[in-house]
Amino acid sequence: MTTPAHPPIAVIGVSALFPGAVETWGFWKNILEGRDLLSPVPETHWRLEDYYDPRPGTPDKTYAQRGGFLPEIDFDPLGFGVPPNILPATDTAQLLALEVARRVLEDAAGGDFAHMDKERMSVVLGVASATELVGHMSSRLQLPIFERVLRSAALPEGEVEALRERLAACYTPWQESTFPGLLGNVVAGRIANRFDLGGTNCVVDAACASSLAALEIAVNELYVGQSDVVITGGVDALNDILMFMCFSQTPALSPSGDCRPFSDQADGTMLGEGVGMVALKRLDRAEQDGDRIYAVLRGIGTSSDGRAKSIYAPVSSGQAKALRRCYEAAGYGPEDVELIEAHGTGTKAGDAAEFGGLTAVFEAGEHPQRCALGSVKSQIGHTKAAAGAAGLIKVIMALHHKVLPPTIKVDRPNPALRLEETAFYLNTQARPWVRPAGDHPRRGSVSSFGFGGTNFHIALEEYTGPAAALRRWSAPAALFAWSAASPAALLSAIQALLPQLDAHGDALFDHLASASLAAFDPGEAARLAVVAGDARELGARLQAAALQIERAPRDPWDAPPQGTFYSPAPQATRVALLFPGQGSQYVGMGADLAMTFDDARDVWDTLAATPGPLGDLHRAVFPIPVFSDADRQAQEAHLTATQRAQPAIGAVSLGMLRLLKRLGLNFERVGGHSYGELPALYAAGVFASEADLMQASQARGQRMAEASAAGDGAMCAVTSPIEPLQEWLQAWALPDLVIANHNHPTQVVLSGPAASVAEA
Repeated sequence: MTTPAHPPIAVIGVSALFPGAVETWGFWKNILEGRDLLSPVPETHWRLEDYYDPRPGTPDKTYAQRGGFLPEIDFDPLGFGVPPNILPATDTAQLLALEVARRVLEDAAGGDFAHMDKERMSVVLGVASATELVGHMSSRLQLPIFERVLRSAALPEGEVEALRERLAACYTPWQESTFPGLLGNVVAGRIANRFDLGGTNCVVDAACASSLAALEIAVNELYVGQSDVVITGGVDALNDILMFMCFSQTPALSPSGDCRPFSDQADGTMLGEGVGMVALKRLDRAEQDGDRIYAVLRGIGTSSDGRAKSIYAPVSSGQAKALRRCYEAAGYGPEDVELIEAHGTGTKAGDAAEFGGLTAVFEAGEHPQRCALGSVKSQIGHTKAAAGAAGLIKVIMALHHKVLPPTIKVDRPNPALRLEETAFYLNTQARPWVRPAGDHPRRGSVSSFGFGGTNFHIALEEYTGPAAALRRWSAPAALFAWSAASPAALLSAIQALLPQLDAHGDALFDHLASASLAAFDPGEAARLAVVAGDARELGARLQAAALQIERAPRDPWDAPPQGTFYSPAPQATRVALLFPGQGSQYVGMGADLAMTFDDARDVWDTLAATPGPLGDLHRAVFPIPVFSDADRQAQEAHLTATQRAQPAIGAVSLGMLRLLKRLGLNFERVGGHSYGELPALYAAGVFASEADLMQASQARGQRMAEASAAGDGAMCAVTSPIEPLQEWLQAWALPDLVIANHNHPTQVVLSGPAASVAEA
């Protein structure tokens, strides 16, 4: 640990527009769900029949026919002060950037950003290569060449003129606003103009590293006090045929049509497009101003490859230089980092060079395969100038939600990487990010590299202070609940909601989930609950529920597979909890709860800080991904061992119990099957603390494992008040005996080697 080179920087706003998602939360949910968002090239971009040929190297043809493309979004030009008549002369990147900038400002302000001081607010963005409109207008200037070709074919002048006019109509005419409309720097300038920002505005071109190059300028603005807030990130809406042709003729695109970073099947990258921005402020100022903080930027390292064999070949040593400089600036070493979002393009040369740079800095040491490695390009493709922004937002969300996100399309890692001998593993499934309570914060990093040997590496950590931003629901489905004084009133409320869902469902979905639960009154007569994964599913289920209530308003019903539950009258209920026993364990149990609710994950964080076997228990329940049936069976067998299975079931049970208590569930009875009697004891208030329960679980599991290995063991039931029995056990000094509840608060089971039980 060294002294950081610069003050920490807070991320106070996030906005994302990437394939398959029109906002940040959809982007994060897509990542967690491992969705493949590559799709065929739409005709809005270019026509396959014009340019596609499956043979790499064919002149003026591309062998790619898929990529990552942005969804359609609503855009109100007048709302951004853009006259509709200049839209054809304004590049898409400029327009999309306005929308994403508005959202990141709203996020940073917690709503309306009109009150924010904009005089020292800057915008610095990565915008590489040209804009699409540059190519479009340049093509229009080729008309004289077209005319000469027609005349050389001896066509009459009238036909030449007619054909020229027809071709000219395919291109946007020049107008006064065309020049600024095609400039890359105006992507930032238009944002500063529209939102009245008084600080620096500029763009940076560092090829595919442009986003993180812009980030470096942004944080330097904050370090020296030139700006108070900086909007930064990357913008890339350029997936036209020119870009596909460039990557095809290099060649760098995947002949099989997929992006598989670090996989044994990796054969190239796939192109994507996107816009991602974050709002940054110095941490001390953000806390002072009461901003909501997502994560903390601790360091940035940059480098060039220097002299190399070619201008586009990546160099491991140059990349390693950027990593070392990053951690020197951050004030901590790579041994503290547990997540790397790699540049990870899926090209054989690129992945090998990047992995070489990583292993030169991250030593395996005593704990190999301790750091998750991945790349969001496996899902959305290589978004070029926005690639660093996509990776940055992915890591910010991972830290904020305390989840290790997956990388998809890796059935088997590239064996040449020899992952098992390094500090890294490929994380192919979403897993809870368990970190010992009281230890250093969770830490993750992002790499981005570009043609010309330009390298950037960013060090981030979770924010643990009092101003953490609220986490929005990111699970695959959400719960909605409504209540009313009568079935008729409930039906009326649902029918009023349906048109809003039709018009604004995606925007309403998350807000509606939290708002409906906050307003729900379980004491009201009519109640409806719906589980849905998206706005469309919610609308369909509400429509079906409305029809059912209208037909039979007094009949209660539920349809669990369809996720709807209805009751026309309050019901008196009595709740009992039954805790499971050994045999219910499985690898990954409770992962969804631990990734969604702090109450469930905190149990594991606390255990991870416990010396001894309990400290490693999460590694058995949430092990690193493996890639063969034999390895998966070995992980199951490792968890099934009694000395681990029992405390593991106890930890999951504790997380569920914490969550139920947080939800205000009142229960009157508890019981447990087999080992489950111990968590039942804790729920009944017999164990003084969670730590006592887990220590008893560990001891019980260990003793039973030892007895099983010795081939003997016994159990007997004894009825006695708990405290006198504990004193009796201590007096007799019987360490092999463990207390377990047997469906009665004063009836216990003594289990251990037969000789000890008999002696007792």
